[in-house]
Amino acid sequence: MNSLHKRLHREARAYSGDDDRPLASYAGLMGLYATATATVAAAARATGRALPDPTPWDVTLTALATHQLSRLIAKDPVTSPLRAPFTRFEGTTGPAELAEDVRGTGARKAVGELVTCPFCTGLWVATACTAGSIFAPHATRLLTATLAALAAADFLHFAHTAAQHAADDAS
Repeated sequence: MNSLHKRLHREARAYSGDDDRPLASYAGLMGLYATATATVAAAARATGRALPDPTPWDVTLTALATHQLSRLIAKDPVTSPLRAPFTRFEGTTGPAELAEDVRGTGARKAVGELVTCPFCTGLWVATACTAGSIFAPHATRLLTATLAALAAADFLHFAHTAAQHAADDAS
């Protein structure tokens, strides 16, 4: 076992070069995700829950909700206390979005990268929405519809602002 550990450590060093790439912590997060999804699947089977048969409308709502919630988690100023143990405030990147630098090493860095990346967080959010559609379909549909409406409203805010700027530039 010690030889395997040394070989894995050597491979991680070769992969990372001079950068801090916490491969073991990434593997831990992947294991946590796999365990969570397996637990949801086992609980669904044990309780006799039918798997949902999502319509295109369900997929659209979930996609918009996932987009919105993952950006709220990863970028919103109000959720910065959740990210603070893993990040350092750098500034703003746009309306109601923060730029944060990941800090720490190992698991702290890996979690920091997860919670500051809306693309990374999106996988966990989409999976949670899917689990919700199995165990609490009506509440999940209400939540996804609410978040989808918020995502559409945000896009309309940006469109409105762009139209205002275009009108100002034209005059």
